[in-house]
Amino acid sequence: MTVEYLSEDQIARYGRFAGEPSVQELEEFFRLDAVALEKAASKRRAHNRAGWAVQWGTVRMLGTFLKVPAEVPPGVAIFVAEQLEIDGPSCLKSYPERLPTQHEHAREIRELLKVRDFEDGDLALREHIAGRVWVSGEGPRALFDRAVTWLLRNRVLLPGLTQLARLVGEVRTGEQALIYSVVDAPVEPEFRRELLELLTVPDGAQTSVLERWRKGPRDVSGRGQKAALERARDIGGFQAGELDLWRVPPVKLAELARYGMGAHAPTLRRLAEPRRTATMLATVRHLEGSSIDDALTLFDVLMATKLLARAEREDGKAQLQGLPKLKKAAAKLRGAVSVLLDVPIEVETEGDDEPELLSFAQAWERIEQLVTREELAKAIVELAELLPEGGDKDADASWRKQLLDRYATVRPFTSLLAEVVPWGATKAGAPIVEALKELPKVQARRKPGPEHIDTSLLDGTWRRLVLGNPLLAVNGLIDKHAWTFCVLEALHTALKRRDVFARGADNWGDPRARLLSGPDWQVNRPRVLNALELSGDADEHLGELEVLLDEMYAHVAEGLPGNAAVDVVDGKIRLDRLEADPEPAGYKMVRDAVAGMLPKVDYPELLLEVHARTGMFDPFEHIGGKVARPADLDLTLTALLVSKSTNIGLEPVVKPGEKALTRSRLTAAGWGYFHLPGMSAASGLLVGRQGDIPLASDWGGGHVASADGMRFTVPLRSLHTRPNRKYFSTGRGATWLNVVSDRVMGLGGIVMPGTLRDSLGILDAMFNLDGPVRPEIVITDTGSYSDLVFGLFAICGYQFSPRIADISDARLWRFDLARDYGPLQPVSRQRVQVERIRQNWEDMLRVAGSLQTGRVRAYDLLRMMTSGDRMTGLGDAFAHYGRIFKTLHLLQFIDSEAYRRMIGVQLNIGEGRHALARRIFFGRLGELRHGYREGMEDQLGALGMALNAVVWWNTLYMDAAVSELETGGVMVSKEIRSRLSPLVHEHINFHGRYPIVRSHGDGSLRALRDPNATEE
Repeated sequence: MTVEYLSEDQIARYGRFAGEPSVQELEEFFRLDAVALEKAASKRRAHNRAGWAVQWGTVRMLGTFLKVPAEVPPGVAIFVAEQLEIDGPSCLKSYPERLPTQHEHAREIRELLKVRDFEDGDLALREHIAGRVWVSGEGPRALFDRAVTWLLRNRVLLPGLTQLARLVGEVRTGEQALIYSVVDAPVEPEFRRELLELLTVPDGAQTSVLERWRKGPRDVSGRGQKAALERARDIGGFQAGELDLWRVPPVKLAELARYGMGAHAPTLRRLAEPRRTATMLATVRHLEGSSIDDALTLFDVLMATKLLARAEREDGKAQLQGLPKLKKAAAKLRGAVSVLLDVPIEVETEGDDEPELLSFAQAWERIEQLVTREELAKAIVELAELLPEGGDKDADASWRKQLLDRYATVRPFTSLLAEVVPWGATKAGAPIVEALKELPKVQARRKPGPEHIDTSLLDGTWRRLVLGNPLLAVNGLIDKHAWTFCVLEALHTALKRRDVFARGADNWGDPRARLLSGPDWQVNRPRVLNALELSGDADEHLGELEVLLDEMYAHVAEGLPGNAAVDVVDGKIRLDRLEADPEPAGYKMVRDAVAGMLPKVDYPELLLEVHARTGMFDPFEHIGGKVARPADLDLTLTALLVSKSTNIGLEPVVKPGEKALTRSRLTAAGWGYFHLPGMSAASGLLVGRQGDIPLASDWGGGHVASADGMRFTVPLRSLHTRPNRKYFSTGRGATWLNVVSDRVMGLGGIVMPGTLRDSLGILDAMFNLDGPVRPEIVITDTGSYSDLVFGLFAICGYQFSPRIADISDARLWRFDLARDYGPLQPVSRQRVQVERIRQNWEDMLRVAGSLQTGRVRAYDLLRMMTSGDRMTGLGDAFAHYGRIFKTLHLLQFIDSEAYRRMIGVQLNIGEGRHALARRIFFGRLGELRHGYREGMEDQLGALGMALNAVVWWNTLYMDAAVSELETGGVMVSKEIRSRLSPLVHEHINFHGRYPIVRSHGDGSLRALRDPNATEE
């Protein structure tokens, strides 16, 4: 084992200073305590005092004694000299003159700090690394950094670089082999043979069984649903999940399954035992759950887009087609009724006789002058046909009738749906599951009656359709077609609110079962409360919020008379439109000058330079755990990033004469290295490194972020797309919900089908961020908020700040209705139901802890707590909790112009980043051409990484341009700097032949252009 798997950065900073330490590092490692100061001061000569102090800090920071202690960064020498009251740090140069003195000082420091030799900590380090291998998916580079951190923390001297790298590699290899053995142990010989047969191609087939299983369903039809359920049945028939693997952490099984899902069958066949069997077992176990998820996702799409939606559309068409008949029939009926209303009830007689009552025959005589009795009867029949039964009380009756014509679509798979899926249910969903399981028996009966079904599931329409079919009801029979759709619609609704779920599934499992509970919750509770700064006592927490909200009301009410932009009229808030903020003097000149100074560069060259300066590709580790990296891997990965982020495919970046850019090399690296975890880590690295560039701090501290969706048309059949005419015309598409910081860097994102409400995915995106800085304020556009979303964000420690397009209908909430808030009284008449929060507080804390630890997805919880017009008790508690924070947001929104501007500016950053993304992602008409979620995530992950690379490069050179302008006498104020945007791209060539060569590797910046020069 060599150091080949280490990055250049890891090698460069091992046991050495990688530049000037930060202020925090100087204070942490080189600030002498009382004992150290006394020891250093006891040395006779100044250079010995300085040398002793430098060695004391160096061994604490680097874990080793430098061979030449004088060769420390100047900042270290100055910092030490000031503490020892030495006139200047230059005396440190004399310290190496007498080596015995250095060695004596080193022994003294080792004794003082209780520093041990590496041999004394070798065994403990091995145990630590072995533990990390078992409980994490960290690669060799991350484990090497873990080892260095452990040695520093435990005051163990660093060994040689090669020695430590070899130790980490050996331990990792040994523990991986042990994991394979443990997974393989319960596998019987016959089962092992069946697993290996999945890798062979059956007679008459073109691919192996495993290859077919790994490809999820894409055909949204009854036939496709049946095939998806048969796939789930075949995979579940292996019963791989029943093997007892409790000793193996889930993360390791997931790691094995990830490799098994990506590797080609011949590659898997060539694996040595027991790794081969372990990989296959983990893969099949993963497929057991994912195949159920795929089948139910297909069921959801089929019901929503092919059955329910189509029935509604056809019902709408039928209503439109019947509109002329409806108008004619209504006109005839109107005429007849008008005659009756206009004709007097009494008819005057001659003389003094009493008036006579108008007879029925006389009334009909007058009506028939306008419309005949036959025409009126026909009109009444036509109205009965065209108007829905039950009137407004049952608006679903008509389209539900349309569903019955689709019985042939669902009949083939209903029995499989009942048998294959391992159903579970709450008390509310249990009758639906029971009805589904009995449905095949009902369908098989020639004459099913009401006694064969659960009539409690029938609402008004379904009761009439199931029990009131005139051709069947006369014989006491039910309409089994109608009953089938009644059960399927109820199942679809219950699945979305998770009253019905699939045991063992991920997306369609029971989120309640994943919440922290019992001993797990008791262990994690203190950590969760501390991390989120929450109180375990609901009364204490609500008391603090009541004081905060009361103070905010008082502050805003006091300032309202002097706030010309806000007024309360007729019980509604009126807020003037925010005008554009005027540009600071000189801004346009500086902006144009900076843009004109940026060097022109080809896109691949930009990516290679970013890697050379940041090590952007270093986090990419081989999926198979291989540790040796090709020397020219950066060229290969650059070509893959260009290919994926521009959506142009491999052909333009293949260079047959260059080893790193051959098609075979690119294909192999794309499978082995270029994966989503590597891209996420690389994006996070760029986010952190941007903070080292001075200009970035003028844009913000990284604590404000916005979340917005970018829509992509997907011209392929896919379960993970949905129709939306506004965005996808007649096709279907997906949404990339991404999070962008105030420094214009992407912090991560998730793929959502169609155009689902962003609020369903924002919180999940926030818990899967790339980068070291966690945003505190999350900004979204108008349509992404609700009281429940406010509550979930607040309890997870985020300030949720959506833009309010129309505040006139906003409602403000309060704790005490008796308090007087002056001009805000008319718009704050709703009271927060604190008792509901109090009753559910412990469960709300469990939800927050489960979200923070990744046990459950916010998307699943939101769907579970709200479905249709119903909200659970826990959801209602979160909604009332959210109303407190929504009111705080609204009060701040109307009170502070700066707050409103911050929201608008951040949303504009997101829109500008999307515009740059469209510029980069130009190939194949900007369409996302992947049918599976994994492919979409990989391609959009590449686009997100590329965007961060462009923003980082622009930030670097814009900072250099601003510095040059200032050197030339141009005054660039902080306000101007804060308005410069790194989203400019006219100087970057995204099109062409894509030469992938290291054209600028000497470490210096490229020459800036003259903004006044004439372009050729």
